Amino acid sequence: MPAAGDRTPPPSPHSPPDPALGPELEDRLRRVLDGEVRFDHYTRRLFSRDASMYAITPLGVAFPRNADEVQAAVQVAGELGVPIVPRGAGTSLAGQTVGAGLVLDLSRHLDSIVEIDPEARTAVVEPGVVQDQLNRAAAPHGLMFGPDTSTSDRATIGGMIGNNSAGSGSLRHGMTIDHVRGLDVVLSDASRTHFAPLDESERLRRAASPTLDGLIYRQLPLLMQEYEESIRENTPDFWRRACGYRLERLLDPATRFDLARFVVGSEGTLAIVTGARVDLVPRPAHTVIAVGHFSSVAHAVAATEDALACDPAAVELLDRTILDLSLRRIEYAALGSLLTGEPGALLFVTFSGDDRDRLSGSLQHLTALWRAHQHGYHTLTAETPREQRALLTVRKAGLGLLMAASEGSRRPLAFVEDTAVDPVHLADYTRRFQAVLDRHGLTAGFYGHCSVGCLHIRPFVDLTQPAQVATMREVAEEVRDLVTEYGGVNSSEHGDGLARSEFNPLVFGAELYEAMRRTKQLFDPRGLLNPGKIVDAPPMTEHLRDVSLPPAVPVRTRLDFEVVGGMRGAADRCMNIGQCRKSGTGAMCPSYMATHEEEHSTRGRANALVTALSEPDPRRALGDERLHGILDLCLMCKACKSECPLGVDMAALKAETLSHHHDLHGTPFRSRLFGAIRLLQRIGSATAPLSNLPGRSRPLRRLLERWPGITAARPLPTFARENLVRWYRRRTPHRHLRRVVPPSAPAAAPMGELTFLADSFTTYTEPGIGRSAIELLEYSGWRVRLVHQGCCGRASLSKGLLDDAKRASARLSEALAASGAPDAPITGCEPSCLMTLRDEHLSLHPGSARARAVAGRVRQLEELLSEAVDSGRLRLRDTGRPVGRRLLYQGHCHQKAEVGTAATLALLRRIPGAEVVELDAGCCGMAGSFGFETEHYELSMKVGEDRLLPAVRAEPAQTLIVASGVSCRQQIQHGTGRRAWHPVELIRAVAEPS
Repeated sequence: MPAAGDRTPPPSPHSPPDPALGPELEDRLRRVLDGEVRFDHYTRRLFSRDASMYAITPLGVAFPRNADEVQAAVQVAGELGVPIVPRGAGTSLAGQTVGAGLVLDLSRHLDSIVEIDPEARTAVVEPGVVQDQLNRAAAPHGLMFGPDTSTSDRATIGGMIGNNSAGSGSLRHGMTIDHVRGLDVVLSDASRTHFAPLDESERLRRAASPTLDGLIYRQLPLLMQEYEESIRENTPDFWRRACGYRLERLLDPATRFDLARFVVGSEGTLAIVTGARVDLVPRPAHTVIAVGHFSSVAHAVAATEDALACDPAAVELLDRTILDLSLRRIEYAALGSLLTGEPGALLFVTFSGDDRDRLSGSLQHLTALWRAHQHGYHTLTAETPREQRALLTVRKAGLGLLMAASEGSRRPLAFVEDTAVDPVHLADYTRRFQAVLDRHGLTAGFYGHCSVGCLHIRPFVDLTQPAQVATMREVAEEVRDLVTEYGGVNSSEHGDGLARSEFNPLVFGAELYEAMRRTKQLFDPRGLLNPGKIVDAPPMTEHLRDVSLPPAVPVRTRLDFEVVGGMRGAADRCMNIGQCRKSGTGAMCPSYMATHEEEHSTRGRANALVTALSEPDPRRALGDERLHGILDLCLMCKACKSECPLGVDMAALKAETLSHHHDLHGTPFRSRLFGAIRLLQRIGSATAPLSNLPGRSRPLRRLLERWPGITAARPLPTFARENLVRWYRRRTPHRHLRRVVPPSAPAAAPMGELTFLADSFTTYTEPGIGRSAIELLEYSGWRVRLVHQGCCGRASLSKGLLDDAKRASARLSEALAASGAPDAPITGCEPSCLMTLRDEHLSLHPGSARARAVAGRVRQLEELLSEAVDSGRLRLRDTGRPVGRRLLYQGHCHQKAEVGTAATLALLRRIPGAEVVELDAGCCGMAGSFGFETEHYELSMKVGEDRLLPAVRAEPAQTLIVASGVSCRQQIQHGTGRRAWHPVELIRAVAEPS
């Protein structure tokens, strides 16, 4: 162990461990861990990336179940001299959680909230607890965790401690370092200890121990004494700092021996956290927001001083780049209706507290100040949660929205995105920062925390171009010098990692930096804990992820991925920001919400596909069974297409991959069976009721469970003898039109002709829904033409039978194109089938004018009916089943991804006296055939039990459950015993022609 005066450098952290150690390390870890140990090629590549621009492939990954297993893993790795990289959600932006040794994923199992003490306002948590998870548990006590990161739905407390995270509320609540009371840690020699504030007598007692813990408590005061002058003179004065080691805190009498707070922000280089006691703060009763509209970023920044004079909780900036991106996305488009004009930047000023009148007064005061000083041209105020929802959604999505502007390998990168200066200098600093970018010909997106002088500025750079890499370094160096000139910090909440650690000798000066190196040596003499971060770092231009990828070998695909640079380009759009790892809200990603496994997130699957598509023979790699296993639990819900800020379409990628798997290994019989669902249902309807008998026979169900693997636990659909096609043919054509067309009108329907898509489910198993829809359309003045010539191909797509899907879609497109005037609407009841016309048909037939024409004619049924109600063509009575009832609505995943649920909700709200509530329940878990498959049934139910099924059970009997999708209705009926109605059934119950 080096003495206080020993300046011998540790082993070089830049040399990766010997790959030959991998098998022995894996074998020894398996002996001592109950948690998973994975050293396969795909897992290693999945954990080679975080949300930064870096990639380093580790030797392997372990998933310890408790603190004992963390200790055991550190012991084994230490004996073999293998570095250790602790990791939470893997959302770090500077490369903190990638490294060449053993990755310890502390998010999968160490995710328990041990205790919440409302009186002491503290919580005891394991490192894998997610910030929102803690906040939900603390909310009943009127408490929350103070640091409010934009990634609160996936950021772990352990990661926030490692990074010293802050967020929008730091003006009031400071940083994570200000909220840590005590830490349970594993040290570099695999010993365990507890860090907390100590008085001098306790420090001396601990210092007497012949352990690494004792050595730290003996030597650290001597080290501080030796470097005290440099620490006091060279430490940046700015308080919001997430770079370097916080040595100045050891000179503060109030925190002198508080090693718990000292290791906060050390990025896992000093100790590995296995438990934490953290402070909680009171949750404000009310929040109000003012949104200033400005012509430019410069004008918005100039208005910050007035905002700070009003004592806000936060002042946040979004620039025009991010606003434009938000307006293109379904998830965030609601913001557009709230804005006035076309602002070049928005300033979100938040006030929070318990006195609503005082908060309203703050809004008025701010508005008056801005008006008096001629800041901005409009101020929007939002005082209720409903008014604020769209604003907050976009404000927290700044990073993801900016990343969505990536074009191939030209991405907005995080390397100068976290500097901060005193807000009094922010306007001048921002102007000079922009001048640096202009000088180098770079564009950038601006967002961040004006209240604390931190702007997240991400220049667009293509790291596959050597000249661009050189430009990136030049800009990083110039910005480093600029922020130092203003007395600011190089990182204010995102940390050093690989992006900024190289610059720490210049940022802190040689002597203070040496003190940091000596501190690292004291805690970690062998340099095994996350080496290369904070001190002794490699150049920032090493380990760049885009540079490390070999050129993509062209792969012939059946779906069209050319707009995003081919199939690998489509997968490599993922920048690992981890929004697919969220829980408790949204639909993405249902399999991750159920398993908490990285490989079952959209991010994990995207990285696995990038790995396969980077092989010398990518076609063969797409047939790999390990890759097939990673993609297997993808429900193809398409939530990632809308909720992933980068729009990674895993449903399309899985379908394409399955087709290549079939090419190499043959197509399973069950896939053929489910792919031919329309034919099966047509036969089932023709032979009903006999065809329904097998579903009631236990021996036959058990046989089907064994082969071809259709679970006996779930009821099979019931075939209807009087299907929709038969009903349509036998009825008096357009008999309802005779009641709605006045004598003076032309003989044709007043609205003209409309094409109704007879999907497989509405046609053969739930024809009553189709009948209701057609009758409503005719009440509304449409002449309805039923098109039933084949399947849209949705079922074949889900099984990777893309050639079958292409043929089926071509036949259906031909029938639909011939089914009326070029502008005649095409509609239907089943969202997944209707949306397939707008999405996959275009990908199956790129460049097809007919496919584009059909897609352009698609209208949601709910839109057409709402228009009819509003125009008076369709009247809704104030008597009938849904009138005055509470309606709980579950939207279909494909509907949410493609067009959203606004049209359906608007139609339901036209029912007299109805209270319509939309569930935020994510995917139902059925996903077509997925929930019928034996090996997937348990996961299907687990997904449903996440939020949907408990929410339905919690509703009183008089509440009507409403769901647009057939799968959702099946899952709700099976999981709760309650019927779910299609929206048109309820409208039909109260509708009559005008």
